[in-house]
Amino acid sequence: MTSFAPDSLVLNRKLPLWYQVSQSLRASILGRAPGAPLRLPTEEQLAQHYGVSVLTMRQALKELEEEGLISRHRRRGTFIEPGARRGAPRRLLGSIDAIVAQQSGERTTILGHGPEPVTGDLAEHFPDAAEVVVFRRLRRDGGTDEPTNWAENALRPEVAARVDLADLERWPMTKVLRDVLGVRISRITDTVEARLADPETAQLLSVPLLSPILHYTGVTYDAEGRVVDVARIRYRGDRFSFSVTVDAAD
Repeated sequence: MTSFAPDSLVLNRKLPLWYQVSQSLRASILGRAPGAPLRLPTEEQLAQHYGVSVLTMRQALKELEEEGLISRHRRRGTFIEPGARRGAPRRLLGSIDAIVAQQSGERTTILGHGPEPVTGDLAEHFPDAAEVVVFRRLRRDGGTDEPTNWAENALRPEVAARVDLADLERWPMTKVLRDVLGVRISRITDTVEARLADPETAQLLSVPLLSPILHYTGVTYDAEGRVVDVARIRYRGDRFSFSVTVDAAD
């Protein structure tokens, strides 16, 4: 049986290796193509793929097993659960792969895209641009088909011109920027706040007008410190929660 092929990962030595590996493998599992093999490579093969020890790999797999994304069978191997999808809140420890994983595993519909003038809060992030290209997407739960969130991504025109809509239907924008377009992402700043659903959001997410939603803003910077993407995502308040772990330095 052919094994599932996970994506590659550039490790950040400032974060726990098992965490980075688990988030990268999680994103690969949730973003896998239809019909992809369910069997994972062996622990040894995965450890070699990610450049970590077998013990680190084992800890990463344990995290995914506890979340219900994989099952491990003695002598048979490790398998992706066929109905695996995003479930429990994740610990966010500053990893780009954590953001990719958080956005993976849902069915995405492109609502539209096109140029728009840089106005309002976008002017703060794109002071040198007259216009940006905005991509709008609706995400649905892969199991129930229920709308869960809708997103707007404002990109610089020269970057947006390279985006393939087919990639956006399969992967989050962060993954497309980094792994498809080769953008060297230096950091992403996240802001999450409670808001009330406006008419457009209420209609797209099938919730009552003025019901609580979670409004996420993510600003992505390249290696030169320029903003390449401003993401604004509206999440159904009854479907999402976020938790952040802060480890104190010794």
